[in-house]
Amino acid sequence: MPMSDVGQLLREWRADRRMSQLELSTRAGVSTRHLSFVETGRSRPTRDMILRLAEQLDVPLRSRNELLVAGGFAPAYSESQLTGAPLATILQSLRDVLKGHEPYPALLIDRQWTMIDANDAVAPLIEGCAPWLLEPPVNVLRLSLHPDGMAPRIRNLAEWRGHILHRAASLKDLHAELLSYPGGEQRPVNGLVVPLRIDDLSFFSITSVLGTPLDVTLSELAIESFLPADETTAAALHRR
Repeated sequence: MPMSDVGQLLREWRADRRMSQLELSTRAGVSTRHLSFVETGRSRPTRDMILRLAEQLDVPLRSRNELLVAGGFAPAYSESQLTGAPLATILQSLRDVLKGHEPYPALLIDRQWTMIDANDAVAPLIEGCAPWLLEPPVNVLRLSLHPDGMAPRIRNLAEWRGHILHRAASLKDLHAELLSYPGGEQRPVNGLVVPLRIDDLSFFSITSVLGTPLDVTLSELAIESFLPADETTAAALHRR
């Protein structure tokens, strides 16, 4: 990738964040003129400048590395293997969080929505799913919407499908696949959150990420925690 492409990439991220040159330059402490020169390739940004602009644009760590490489610099953030020793302690702590969330379901996912781990309370939700959908790597969005997965048990499939399609929007191939599954058009949601209504249970979810990751792999991990949306669900899960 030519070094001038870093300006184009920064401009694309700024457009994605719906931020003007004036707003970004003010936040980053640089002149609008200099930012314009960077975006058009007339000025080559320093490593510090790229990282400063990326920080203000809230660019993911993986993409910050791509910006640095496009600008002619080495990546700033490591990318560890999930099975490697450096992440072992943190992953164990995340698994402790999953366990501590029981009797409510919780799972650990990566940026592709691949299930890294889950607590025991997830098992009843995926009962009856086709075995091939449960073979690693398990994609939780596919598992949720596939006709051989959880979809037949989801009572509000149309609105849940709309929620899932929105979350998969940045993953073009997966989004196209999910869009091909039946489920109906999204309907207006009455309430404060989009619930997951499966069988006689009703949940809302919370997504948690690490607050200060400096590793690409860790920055792309998230815990999806499901909480009871009504007293009936809470009581049923505690009985189990």
